[in-house]
Amino acid sequence: MNDDLAAMARSILDAGVYATLATADRDGTPWASPVFFAHDGYRDFYWVSSPEATHSRNLADRPELSLVVFNSQVVPGSGQAVYMRATARQVTDLEAALAIYPGAPARGGRPMAPEDLSAPRPYRLYVANVTGHHVLCPRETGVPCSPHGLSHDHRIAVTL
Repeated sequence: MNDDLAAMARSILDAGVYATLATADRDGTPWASPVFFAHDGYRDFYWVSSPEATHSRNLADRPELSLVVFNSQVVPGSGQAVYMRATARQVTDLEAALAIYPGAPARGGRPMAPEDLSAPRPYRLYVANVTGHHVLCPRETGVPCSPHGLSHDHRIAVTL
């Protein structure tokens, strides 16, 4: 089952173009932000933001975050998502990172050069280093899942 769930997670991440970042400020006040992303090996997720954006300021104080990638176009109750824990930072090695971001042209991202992401320009490149991937444990509505005996939605870890 885990191989099938890992394949599903890779498929969701490969098809996705937006991730929702969940950050918190130094007092723990949560903030969620959708960002266009590109990933490298399902472990490093890159996006461009202003250092003045709320999520960027939050990450400067607390680099821990969660990310979620999902398809919002499916019928309610039939969707799947990949939930991730990570630590983020502003990218300093732009040349290497820009070989990954924005991903394949078909994804719709705009190619950028290091000077586009350096002062005095307003945007920077960020990376989240994922430490854990999770998906919902598959089960029929109202029926407990066989591995855990739980009849409510719950996440299980997958290795990508």
